[in-house]
Amino acid sequence: MLIRDVRPWGGERSDVELSGARIAAVRPHDPAAHPARGAVEGRGRLLLPSFSDVHVHLDSTRIGLPFRPHTGGPGVWTMMMNDRENWRDAEVPLQERVAGTLERMIARGTTRVRSYAQVDVDCKLEKFEAVVAAKEKFAGQAEVQIMTFPQAGILREEGTADYLEASLKAGADVIGGIDPCTLDKDPKGHLDVVFGLAEKYQVEVDIHLHEPGHLGIFSTDLILERTRALGMQGKVTMSHAYELGSVSESESRRLIDAFAELDVAMATVAPSARGQLSLVDLTEAGVRVGLGQDGQRDYWSPYGNCDMLDRTWQLAFTHNFRRDEHIEMCLAVGTMGGASIMSHDVPRLAGTADRPGLAVGDRADLLLVDGETPTSAVMDRGTDRTVLHDGVVVAEGLELVGR
Repeated sequence: MLIRDVRPWGGERSDVELSGARIAAVRPHDPAAHPARGAVEGRGRLLLPSFSDVHVHLDSTRIGLPFRPHTGGPGVWTMMMNDRENWRDAEVPLQERVAGTLERMIARGTTRVRSYAQVDVDCKLEKFEAVVAAKEKFAGQAEVQIMTFPQAGILREEGTADYLEASLKAGADVIGGIDPCTLDKDPKGHLDVVFGLAEKYQVEVDIHLHEPGHLGIFSTDLILERTRALGMQGKVTMSHAYELGSVSESESRRLIDAFAELDVAMATVAPSARGQLSLVDLTEAGVRVGLGQDGQRDYWSPYGNCDMLDRTWQLAFTHNFRRDEHIEMCLAVGTMGGASIMSHDVPRLAGTADRPGLAVGDRADLLLVDGETPTSAVMDRGTDRTVLHDGVVVAEGLELVGR
């Protein structure tokens, strides 16, 4: 496979040779060379690594359905109950809307996905199984990890832990936790279940943390203690964690250093919240940071459109970034930053200037997109896109190939 006339990370025009699922060579573009049969014509477009969405709730999506007014109230439990009251009444079956959302994500340039799958006494394994079905349907177009997730907490409804374990037996890749203090009001009991099941089934942990200020730091310290004690370095992700940077500069520095030391990753959905840990400081410290879309037009929020290039713009905008180096850093976070969370074979970003993913030997999960520079691509978010997964073209012009 040859990709002709592309500009890797906005650099010089190049021809990129693939061997199977890997990049085999990157050479200066030769305009006089006769195009090889089956070559992908870049037409001078940018070449970027494809996107990695490491925080998406495929199980709650309403993408593609009629727009509905938001009916949720404040707080995690109230929003969760709003979902519980409505998710069965959607216009199309759950499996169809989950698969349709994943298809749109791939078509727009996302080929690595870590999706939550809610498990509780209400939905049991139904949402989990819908995400499994979508993963299997698009196994040739994207890599999907599934996180079994106790959205309603673990301890406040008897039987939830049993469903979590059942989903792990059925093949869940990651176990989630959520707000150990404010939702279950028993951080030790909550984390005992999460880390106990992680150790038993040898899976990674991803903790949803919405808790404010000092309370959020208290929960985080408990998670860091368990990570160290159980030798789970590189196997824990903190998601959201909006306010870990709200207490003091010294506390923020301490947490960033601890995340780097224990290789605890962070997943952000680019919120407008103040008090976040500095994205620049996290990246410079070598913390694995990834990006995700969160819920998409679901019963929690009307936001989300399956386009991680759009969410990269949001990440740059909410951090008030204007310099090209910082906006390109957001692209690196949205592509290879997330990939490094999903796979330990992918190294952490080596600082804010690192532009990885397009060197010889790298996996050929790639995105061709129109744009003068990487920053202009984030600003314009063009639709002239070609998407490759494991060296195979899977989407053109926002449509999957062969479907």
